[in-house]
Amino acid sequence: MNITFMNLLILSLASFRLTRLIVFDKITEFLRKPFFDEVIEENSGDIEIYYTPKQSGWKRFVGELLSCYWCTGIWSTVGIVGMYYLSPVFTPVILILAIAGAASILETIIQFLLEK
Repeated sequence: MNITFMNLLILSLASFRLTRLIVFDKITEFLRKPFFDEVIEENSGDIEIYYTPKQSGWKRFVGELLSCYWCTGIWSTVGIVGMYYLSPVFTPVILILAIAGAASILETIIQFLLEK
């Protein structure tokens, strides 16, 4: 298995972006929703909504997995690396995720610098 630094960078960025997509992004909320309970709390007139993993069974297991960025990251990486080695058909998907990952990192840096 020969992997260059550039391949490692692309795979890392793709894994980063896929993990964030699964764990945090609104567009994939429908994937997470069946595994979480919504908890609404009112504090001094402010309403706060929390999501907690379901209480039992396999939905709890998946909910715990989806609420853990590090856990989901491992499985996302397994998927990305698997796609990379299975077929060149997946190269555009991996490249799109990698570019989106780099763009999100740059945007975070820019926002941090602008807020200073």
